[in-house]
Amino acid sequence: MLRHLRPARCPRTALYSTPLLKRRIATLGSPSSARAYESLLAWYFVAIWGSGFIATKIGLQYAAPFTFLSLRFAFGLLCLIPIVLLVKPRWPQSRVEWGHIVAAGLLMHTVHLGGSHYAQYLGMSAGITAVLLSIQPLLTAVIAGRWMGERLGPRQWLGIAVGLAGVTLIVWHKIDIREAALGALLAVTIALIGVTAGTLYQRVYCPAVDLRAAALIQFAGNIIVLAPLAWLVERATFDWSWALGGAIVFLVIGASILAVNALHTLMRRGQATRVTSLIYLTPIFAVALELVIFGVVPTTLSLAGIAITCLGVALVSWQRRPQIKTA
Repeated sequence: MLRHLRPARCPRTALYSTPLLKRRIATLGSPSSARAYESLLAWYFVAIWGSGFIATKIGLQYAAPFTFLSLRFAFGLLCLIPIVLLVKPRWPQSRVEWGHIVAAGLLMHTVHLGGSHYAQYLGMSAGITAVLLSIQPLLTAVIAGRWMGERLGPRQWLGIAVGLAGVTLIVWHKIDIREAALGALLAVTIALIGVTAGTLYQRVYCPAVDLRAAALIQFAGNIIVLAPLAWLVERATFDWSWALGGAIVFLVIGASILAVNALHTLMRRGQATRVTSLIYLTPIFAVALELVIFGVVPTTLSLAGIAITCLGVALVSWQRRPQIKTA
């Protein structure tokens, strides 16, 4: 008789104890879902980064490089100020930390973007600019291996040699057919030095800064340097158009804010290698979009040089995914 008086099982508890629902709940945090999310972030970053060269080419039709960058960082400040007031990030604690953040920003933005923008402004195509800047991982690997104590394997040294051979083919071919002026090559070389030095500088001196505070500080520092240059060199003149505004919005919100946050999210989740191994695809996005939008058809030798360069960067960046042992 007493066993008939047991209280009924709670329906909600019974619901959550069903095998089907248990499997559904487990699926929400499954490794496959995490990998899909990380893959989406990685492909977003690479696609936006490659498309940024085309957005820059569009914007440079209406404003000279220093003026265009000044407008871009001014709009970036307007976007970041409400975010910083809302989230209250951690600010630098000393003058030395402030100085390191500003210096890294000047290398990463003023030198890097100023050089790459002027390369396109002087006639270099967006695709070739993207290819030449994509060898930054090769230079970083060489410097890290020579002066920062990081060991490079035979595959990475092979990738460095292959990548530099591809770049040599592209540059030699462009000079031979007189499609690349020496001024444009000098500008893209300065950009490459700037992004490589800025990456290593930030890696050494700014490893744990709050990215939101650092972005605001760096944007302000870049405006202080770029605005006088825009006035002295270009008279700060521009032709307003919706295309110019769209390029600025895309580069600030899509690239400088969302894509950079996607990159650092992947790095915090231990997926920096995934992004690095996809960096070599950014020139392909730039070349394809430039063909579709502007009708710029790369030559056969240029395509061969692009493929060789991408292969070299892939060899340097690629790492074997670790095997996960299961019980």
